[in-house]
Amino acid sequence: MGKVTVVGAGNVGATCAECVARAEVTNEVVMVDIKENFAEGKALDQWETSPVNYFSTRITGSTNDYSKTANSDVVVITSGIPRRPGMSRDDLIATNAGIVKTVTEQVVAASPNAIIIVVSNPLDVMTYQAYVTSKFPSQRVMGMAGILDTARYRSFLSLELNVSPKDIQAVLMGGHGDTMVPLPRYTTVSGIPVTEMLDDATIERIVNRTKKGGGEIVNLLGTSGWYAPGASAAQMVTAILRDEKRIFPACAYLEGQYGLSNMFLGVPVKLGRKGIEEIIELKLNDAEMTLLKDSAQAVNAVVDVLKGMNI
Repeated sequence: MGKVTVVGAGNVGATCAECVARAEVTNEVVMVDIKENFAEGKALDQWETSPVNYFSTRITGSTNDYSKTANSDVVVITSGIPRRPGMSRDDLIATNAGIVKTVTEQVVAASPNAIIIVVSNPLDVMTYQAYVTSKFPSQRVMGMAGILDTARYRSFLSLELNVSPKDIQAVLMGGHGDTMVPLPRYTTVSGIPVTEMLDDATIERIVNRTKKGGGEIVNLLGTSGWYAPGASAAQMVTAILRDEKRIFPACAYLEGQYGLSNMFLGVPVKLGRKGIEEIIELKLNDAEMTLLKDSAQAVNAVVDVLKGMNI
């Protein structure tokens, strides 16, 4: 059934590892962390829930020993410093790009056939860093942001409409952050367009809350959230290992789609055992395409900063 590695046993990584284990889509989950005994302790605590939560997937931890991650099918990279209040995602570039580069080198050496999912921020740029470092085909390197963003969007819509979040489907595109592009035209409640259920002003308010969803959590907790990001990354792992061919928004490498090339950006993709098996091109209207191009420009500006650092 395979093996999954989660790099970084902090809040997001540990949540992801637990969600993957409970989904029982793999035999083994390995958490790796740089902090002595941290991953081992978290893994042991989680393993002790297996008789209660009723799963068989073995969870283990390792302090910076990537030999224990050998031959992983999927590797989730959550390493890096989290956002603090007042800190923009761009402030994280130098520190986290160095961390992601080092981690990716070790991941590739141990698991040359793995699929890599990046969760580290700033997300679109860190995914680009992992892609460049790994030299993997672009289908096997992706970023987790879209599922998290749509989850926030759908959860807020659920509260507004007083309906189950299970019935709400949505697509978001673009960069992870203030330039993301929610698409109300593609948002439905049991197949009913949300535009028939809410007025434009209400949708706009929810869209703006979604764009600032990460910041809202940071302001409340003093650090980034972890339950929703961890669960979202685990959903991607599950779709890949079960070869589900699910349609999710993910940070993917574009080669001409939407008129954009040589960059990672949030778009709808088909996820299966080979990774990103298809990038879906929606028929965006002029206003939506303008928003997407603006988002791409913002992401490229950060990538240019990264390139200038020569990490």
